[in-house]
Amino acid sequence: MLTFLGFAMIATFLVLIMMKKMSPIAALVLIPALFCVFAGKGAHLGDYVIEGVGKLAPTAAMLMFAIVYFGVMIDVGLFDPIVRGILRFCKADPMRVVVGTAVLAAIVSLDGDGSTTFMITVSAMYPLYKRLGLSLVVMTGVAATANGVMNTLPWGGPTARAATALKLDAADIFVPMIPALAVGLLFVFVLAYVLGVRERRRVGTLVLPGQVESEAAEAELVPAAPGTAAAAAPAVAVTSESPSPSMSTSVEGSAGSTACAAGPAGAAPHGSGPAPAPEDGFQGLDPDRPTLRPRLYWFNAVLTVALLTAMIMELLPIPVLFLLGAALALTVNFPHMPDQKARIAAHADNVLNVAGMVFAAAVFTGVLTGTGMVKHMADWLVGAIPEGMGPHMALVTGLLSLPLTYFMSNDGFYFGVLPVLAEAGAAHGVSPLEIARASLVGQALHMSSPLVPAVYVLVGMAKVEFGDHTRFTVKWAALTSLVVLAAGMVFGII
Repeated sequence: MLTFLGFAMIATFLVLIMMKKMSPIAALVLIPALFCVFAGKGAHLGDYVIEGVGKLAPTAAMLMFAIVYFGVMIDVGLFDPIVRGILRFCKADPMRVVVGTAVLAAIVSLDGDGSTTFMITVSAMYPLYKRLGLSLVVMTGVAATANGVMNTLPWGGPTARAATALKLDAADIFVPMIPALAVGLLFVFVLAYVLGVRERRRVGTLVLPGQVESEAAEAELVPAAPGTAAAAAPAVAVTSESPSPSMSTSVEGSAGSTACAAGPAGAAPHGSGPAPAPEDGFQGLDPDRPTLRPRLYWFNAVLTVALLTAMIMELLPIPVLFLLGAALALTVNFPHMPDQKARIAAHADNVLNVAGMVFAAAVFTGVLTGTGMVKHMADWLVGAIPEGMGPHMALVTGLLSLPLTYFMSNDGFYFGVLPVLAEAGAAHGVSPLEIARASLVGQALHMSSPLVPAVYVLVGMAKVEFGDHTRFTVKWAALTSLVVLAAGMVFGII
């Protein structure tokens, strides 16, 4: 009976989430509460929830203050020189442009928010792709895959969900995975190089002559009105140098004829469904925004490096590190109370959504565990898995994470499926930590899932049809995930 109720609860949760009949927070609370009553244990619901909240509070604190910290770092201009440097590196070489896209997406992904990553990356790179005639699906595919690998950061979501679902420390999951994830990110850079060389062969070798080169190198993002992409960068004259002199051409763009405004950031391509509007407070990397703190740039850079180093070395628990970092960043960069309140309010939506999801998960995981559903489902699953595959449950989890995280939300996979896989693995002596690490390998593919709202921001700003993005990206993203899985096995992490 509990086995049936457990699978029914997970199925109901997944269907409602995938059909968008309920928000993740509402589904995480109401569905398990209802099934707890069906199981005849409604009187214990309060105990399950309170116990779950106490265990998940550190994870919620980590996410809350990580979002505030990296939000403040973007506000004060920590990433502005990185964007300018990448644009200088790119010049007008298609290979450099594609590699620069991967590097920029990976760096900006440190903030843990896919929508912000795609908005900044597309706003910076779109003008170059348009003026050089490069394939826009290459840009969206590389950006999504790079962000997918970086999305495994503890404050990015999946790692926190895995830690929440299995009641583990996020650092214990993530830190040992760094070598495998580094291999995956290196593979993305190699992939970007190969795709860039292919684009170079297709459009020719391009250069920016004279003054135009310095203008392009200094191009910066300008303010974007809520719901729209950043305005176009200055016009660029481009010369194509092909092997045959007769094929050499010169193309001039003007502000009027080659405007590269990316269009509505929240606009989804036809047939792909509605896209969420970006945060109203997002203004891109406006060089004149009032939150910039150029005199404090090196302080913020050193603080960020020190914070990430302390996290990797596990000097303090990750929630404590981000709590201290966010408090210090706010105090130094915005010493006046009204300014601090304004910065916190600017990121309040993301904080509330993420923290609310974590605490709502306390109901789901509490009921699933407290009623004994997980144990009964695991017993059934163990019986269904061939005996020879039991000791390899980490590998099975890694392979399953590709299709499951693509066809369902992270909430559904990590809160609904992962606990069952972990219990099945435990029956064969496989550590829950190995299962949790293996569950992260599918994130490169997950970021192009139609269930990820951020992907509609990506294709909408880039004016790419979702179907075209999917056809191009899925094969490369899946290969990247398999590379991470293979690296994890080689290094003995999984």
